Amino acid sequence: MPRTQRNDNFIDKSFTVMADIILKILPASKRDKEAFAYYRDGMSAQADGEYAEALENYEEALRLEDDPNDRSYILYNIGLIHASNGEHEKALEYYHESLAINGRLPQALNNVAVIYHYQGEQAAEEGRPDDADELLNKAAEYWKRAIRIAPNNYIEAQNWLKTTGRSTIDAY
Repeated sequence: MPRTQRNDNFIDKSFTVMADIILKILPASKRDKEAFAYYRDGMSAQADGEYAEALENYEEALRLEDDPNDRSYILYNIGLIHASNGEHEKALEYYHESLAINGRLPQALNNVAVIYHYQGEQAAEEGRPDDADELLNKAAEYWKRAIRIAPNNYIEAQNWLKTTGRSTIDAY
């Protein structure tokens, strides 16, 4: 049984009903509608913490989806799952693939920065200051890009950029 038929809570049921109505009235091909259904089921599974199921749905959505923008969001969500599982290198691969398609995805830019920042902090703790500095500078560059796109977001990153001297710009 598809995930959309198993939703137990009101919000999921409401979302599913609305998504199904939109799918019926939108002038989209059967393949596009099928790709969206897999994406929707992937998001639902991901929200429930069912990462293996979510990945299966996202992989199927990727196989069917032709629209580059939609593909970038699918790849981003796959990256989220890998990051949640502590698979940072794999998450970075998917985030970078997403950004190669859609470089204006601030949430992907932010998540890349977060991983680089984490890796930089780890390198510093391990006594590798050159590696730490390189990773923290990478984090700074990705955060600057994210902030340029979404200047009202990532306030902590903006503060970190200023306090570490990695940026002197007050407003992006």
